[in-house]
Amino acid sequence: MHYAKVENNIVTKIIVAEASFFDTFIDTSPGEWIRTSYSGSIRKNFAGVGHTYDSTRDAFIAVQPFASWTLDEATCQWEAPVVRPAGDTRYAWNEATTNWVEVV
Repeated sequence: MHYAKVENNIVTKIIVAEASFFDTFIDTSPGEWIRTSYSGSIRKNFAGVGHTYDSTRDAFIAVQPFASWTLDEATCQWEAPVVRPAGDTRYAWNEATTNWVEVV
């Protein structure tokens, strides 16, 4: 199992441990350990260092990648204001134009 150390709603560490580890583990540093999952089956998304833990949504939320992107309330993932084009072509987000541009 994976656990995230959360201090002031920010993930500072990720560890792998069995739940029983916390029966004897003494941690005097601030914050709390919260379980996370690669599959997103709990707390919507896998925690990463620097991510936010939102206790109201019970979700880990990545850092907003661009100012124009908005948070999808159902998945707690950031979405571009324009859908990424389909296909095998590689695209990157251009914040200045708020659109996807082909990577050449």
